[in-house]
Amino acid sequence: MFASGERSFSDQEAGLVSVTLLRMRDTGLMGPNLQPVEFSRDWIDAQPEASGGDDWQCLAEALYFEARGETVKGQFAVAEVILNRMTSERFPQSACGVINQGTGKRYQCQFTYTCDGHKEVIAEPRAFERVAKVARAALDGVAPDLTEGATHYHTKAVKPRWSKVYTKTAAIGTHIFYRHTWRTASN
Repeated sequence: MFASGERSFSDQEAGLVSVTLLRMRDTGLMGPNLQPVEFSRDWIDAQPEASGGDDWQCLAEALYFEARGETVKGQFAVAEVILNRMTSERFPQSACGVINQGTGKRYQCQFTYTCDGHKEVIAEPRAFERVAKVARAALDGVAPDLTEGATHYHTKAVKPRWSKVYTKTAAIGTHIFYRHTWRTASN
């Protein structure tokens, strides 16, 4: 067990904390007063009010409609998928572009809430405040890699056809995460 302040961590959690601290120090994201990410409501609630531009707004809304009922870790994982898509040549290069890809074609979009025919209404302001903080932290790069490069996910309640051809990378909360299975001439 590893203790930090008043909280104890299992060996696995301690490893994650260590990796997070090293990554934050290596990338210059952790100054002398910053604490590592804790995937808890207490940690997210203690973060300052979030704000940002269009990508932050789009990411916060996507997290609200796609993952507000998830754990904080699950919300970070969903955010990571969107960020991974932004750096892939196969998807648009902005959060808004990724999230709205295919919108307008019923159930042919990338994120169901953008094409399910229901009006998007943020009816839970407290939940939106939390996911907005997750979006800000994710865009700032303060969380460790949770999904091993995943660019796709689905809930455990469904089994889409594409899940058979992609590589499963993680299961976090109610979501299963995948990355594209690249085939080369040597495979």
